[in-house]
Amino acid sequence: MDTGGDLLVIELGALVLALAVVARLARRIGLPALPLYLLAGLVLGEGSLFELDASEDFIEVGAEIGVILMLLMLGLEFSTHELINNVRRSTLAGVADLVLNFTPGFVAGLILGFDPVVAVLLGGVTYISSSGIVAKLVADLDRIGNHETSVVLSVLVIEDLAMVLYLPIVSGVLFGGSAVSTTVTVAISLAAVLGVLGVAYLLGDRLSAIALSQSSEALLLTLLGGTLLVAGIAGRLGVSTAVGAFVVGVALSGDIVSHARGLLLPLRNLFAAVFFVFFGLKVDLGLIPGVAVAALAIAAVTVATKIASGWIAAARAGIGRPGRLRAGAALIAHGEFSIVIAELGIARESDLGALAAAYVIVLTLVGAVLYQFADSITLPARKRRPARA
Repeated sequence: MDTGGDLLVIELGALVLALAVVARLARRIGLPALPLYLLAGLVLGEGSLFELDASEDFIEVGAEIGVILMLLMLGLEFSTHELINNVRRSTLAGVADLVLNFTPGFVAGLILGFDPVVAVLLGGVTYISSSGIVAKLVADLDRIGNHETSVVLSVLVIEDLAMVLYLPIVSGVLFGGSAVSTTVTVAISLAAVLGVLGVAYLLGDRLSAIALSQSSEALLLTLLGGTLLVAGIAGRLGVSTAVGAFVVGVALSGDIVSHARGLLLPLRNLFAAVFFVFFGLKVDLGLIPGVAVAALAIAAVTVATKIASGWIAAARAGIGRPGRLRAGAALIAHGEFSIVIAELGIARESDLGALAAAYVIVLTLVGAVLYQFADSITLPARKRRPARA
């Protein structure tokens, strides 16, 4: 008898039931469920009484699918034309976002005594918001139709595209890659992104018509298989799998969009919960106390700089003050990319992983709460200049 397989099924069943309890609790107290999913992962993580050894690999795969489905669903809300126009309009805001949010991590790394390369990694950790977490927050709070949401998505896309350049370069420096090999990797990554966007722009309507089917089963398999395939190829080419999934969603249009939402939503909710649990599972709680003060200090600065980034981007789009605050609050949450970046430098600086984990946990919780209650925050009225005589 395969006792390992039985244990896997038992662990997964217990985990899903526990998440159901967490979701009910979140609904009762009026908070988004995702920070509580993250805390559940911490409770089940390394050193706990309920470690999920048998199902850890399965949960890791489920977490990756969760990110892909979250970004696919978000991409369904926007057309290729809207995406390109929004990114073009938000370029200056994206530059401001980079300067405001890379700087705190880089400076903090130097202050903490990290070498300059590791400080650059910490700058990347503080710069990149979590597309997956933001997508879940926007969907949970039903703010997809808000004016500021397209601005937030444009900034997130610019951040993810920046990673296309950033990750190959820092990886090459860390692991001793030549200038030629690093340049080739960056060029391939950029070409992949532009190619996928070009196909979506030119052939989106035709591909949507081909994918549409009267059979819900066939349509679900087509959407899921196609998205996983594109996201996986994007990952192989050095592009974020999240970007690949988002572009697939953007490329779809017409009748297929409404059908896709209904079919994918339950799967998205399940695997999104798994993603946040897995994120918590990766954190070794024993390392957190030693970096807690530094993580809190960096997080406090980044909350301010991310709100400023969202405020600037929304203001440039002509959005009012409440929408600017929501945009800034939405960008606070950090997640999967920050951890990926930190993992690159753990061999060189052991404290970087724990610092990034603690930092991400704080910002995920703070970001979720601030975004939830952004509309209830009273902003000081702008002083009007006295009229000229």
